[in-house]
Amino acid sequence: MHRLALAILFTALLAAGPAFAAKCGGDFNSFVAAMSQEAAAAGVSQGVISEAFTGVSNDQAVLNFDRRQRYTFNKSFEQYVSTRVGPGRINGGRAMLRRHAALLSQIEAKFGVPRQIIVAIWGLESDFGKGDMGKQQVIRTLATLAHDCRRTELFQGELLAALKILQRGDLPLREMIGAGAGEIGQTQFLPSSYVKYGVDFDGDGRVDLRHSVPDVLASTANLLHTNGFKMGAPYGEGSENFEAMHEWNHALIYRKTIAYFADQLVGR
Repeated sequence: MHRLALAILFTALLAAGPAFAAKCGGDFNSFVAAMSQEAAAAGVSQGVISEAFTGVSNDQAVLNFDRRQRYTFNKSFEQYVSTRVGPGRINGGRAMLRRHAALLSQIEAKFGVPRQIIVAIWGLESDFGKGDMGKQQVIRTLATLAHDCRRTELFQGELLAALKILQRGDLPLREMIGAGAGEIGQTQFLPSSYVKYGVDFDGDGRVDLRHSVPDVLASTANLLHTNGFKMGAPYGEGSENFEAMHEWNHALIYRKTIAYFADQLVGR
């Protein structure tokens, strides 16, 4: 849920795409038809559009969940971090550092982001891929949120990005499963971030942020690198690297938790 706080308004999502014009509210099927036209104009194939939207329906449970969320942190840092970074997760993170040492060395060399930051984010977002990555159908979730008029421009963009993921062949529709705002994968990328920062680091020709650990960790590093994260520099509160993590999550308390967890992983 916290990932929505950093939602990137990637309005130039599909380079030649049109401005978002589908009218929110009203008849859901008419809205989907308008989004289909926008997707086609943006270069998404009719086959992908048909597959994605066939049988899609408005999901009231998604709206109910969305309205219950509070995209702020009401706990103190000490209260919050005590619920997210305990001995078990620290030990698990250190095990991941050992298991993936060679891979993390390659990612550090290419993107200039220290391994403890990458693994800390991985642990917080999905318990290193073992935790809950969400169970919602991403297309249905995003179509529902885009149809809702509260943040239609944001979610129309995310819906088009999700269709681009399908178009590229990164994930099949059956694996487009995510969290309550459409976040996908082991580090919970919104579809626009998936398209913008995703890296095929295992060389199989697609970006798979659900199953491929190399893709997950490299894409996470790429997001931070692209937004100014520098290897070897401090990353605590007040540093330039701490500000570079703003693109990952706007919440101060969450970025402080990343930095704290990273320090714990390397014994600081």
